[in-house]
Amino acid sequence: MIHQTLKCFPKDFLWGAASAAYQVEGAWDKDGKGMSNWDQFVRIPGKTYKGTTGDMAVDHYHRYQEDVKLMAEMGLKAYRFSVAWTRVFPNGRGEINEKGMEFYDHLINELIKNGIEPILTLYHWDLPQSLQEEYGGWESRRIIEDFTNYSVELFKRFGDRVKYWVSLNEQNIFTSHGYLHATHPPGMKDEKLFYQVNHHANLANASVIKEFRKYVPNGKIGPSFAYSPAYAASSNPIDILAAENAEELNNHWWMDIYASGKYPKMAWSYLEEKGLTPIIEKGDFELLLEGMPDFMGVNYYQSTTFESNPLEGGIGAGKMNTTGEKGTSKDSGIPGLFKTIANPNVERTNWDWNIDPQGLRIALRRITSRYDLPVLISENGLGEYDQVDQGDVINDDYRIEYLRSHMIAIQEAISDGVDLFGYCVWSFTDLLSWLNGFQKRYGFVYVNQHEEGDHDLRRIKKKSFFWYKGVIDSNGEKLF
Repeated sequence: MIHQTLKCFPKDFLWGAASAAYQVEGAWDKDGKGMSNWDQFVRIPGKTYKGTTGDMAVDHYHRYQEDVKLMAEMGLKAYRFSVAWTRVFPNGRGEINEKGMEFYDHLINELIKNGIEPILTLYHWDLPQSLQEEYGGWESRRIIEDFTNYSVELFKRFGDRVKYWVSLNEQNIFTSHGYLHATHPPGMKDEKLFYQVNHHANLANASVIKEFRKYVPNGKIGPSFAYSPAYAASSNPIDILAAENAEELNNHWWMDIYASGKYPKMAWSYLEEKGLTPIIEKGDFELLLEGMPDFMGVNYYQSTTFESNPLEGGIGAGKMNTTGEKGTSKDSGIPGLFKTIANPNVERTNWDWNIDPQGLRIALRRITSRYDLPVLISENGLGEYDQVDQGDVINDDYRIEYLRSHMIAIQEAISDGVDLFGYCVWSFTDLLSWLNGFQKRYGFVYVNQHEEGDHDLRRIKKKSFFWYKGVIDSNGEKLF
């Protein structure tokens, strides 16, 4: 659709920014916090860029008041953050660590005091290591009870002040990197287990949403899915079918369960043929139907283009660019289903991520058409190198252009009929980018933190900080 006039952003639109506990908090062993799977994983040589860890991250744990003050100066309407499970239950369950609860109490109160809507993520990848060692974490159905009990304690403690909640962040990413590619904890390559782990996560997600209704009846909750819409490389029907295969197995496999409690039929048929379907127990699908979300959270960074991949001689696992050396990623695929291929119509970042604003519009339309749910864009942003010039000036015009082009696509999607209530840019401050260290920067606020040496963690406002402030002040009317 080409619109003569675009609809305005909703009057109460949540202009926000986002973060994750492990990537910003630091204080990894302070005030009774237990060890998470990431605290251990980053200590394995060669797993992260130059051995970077979240031990200090950007020290948000001790500097949250300073950071919230900057958010208030920007005029931020919402801040999405995650709770570190091990701050609340150091061993995953048992006695509550009140010091950990107090930190989030103070953060939430500080946000509300400054007119910022807190959006709380229950799980952003940092599993208590004790649960991984005891029963394999997500590999066991026992995780459902432990994750639910942990979540209920947060509902009881913060449900009077927090309206919006995200249950699981990017389940497709933490399971695939943890159990297919071995690049995230627990560092395994087991395709059969991967699908079983996902089934347990689906059940845990539904269980938590079911309990949420009892404790936060006026709140809203949903998962955040890392959605990369699939494109066909050409109009050749075999490429179109490859893209359909990718959309089914890479996207519908998760979102269909979230929104309807059912696995997509063609994907299930394929996995059944391969002997990869998860074990289903009595009552599983009933539980899934009891955990329908209020919205679909979408973390969008790029689209992916696919072409046919032969069963015999087709390519398999590729290579992910974690160094920032452009052009070092390698295409990947599943023989007989699909393979990725570079899209000549879009530019790429230094980490080989496609820059495709229209892909976000397409993603939002597909979700609306298939699931008919409101949408929260829970992450969208640009990771790039930033240069601090004389006088603490950071001219990140490339980030402004990236965000502006995606905001225009969002406004077009709203004009198409998408029910969108918020947009959380990744991220507010710079942070630890998991495998990529500190050199890959996303924030509106530069943090003087690097891979090597000691640094003062000073906060510096980038050019994009002032630009986004103008966007918020005008409710999206001032994008240029």
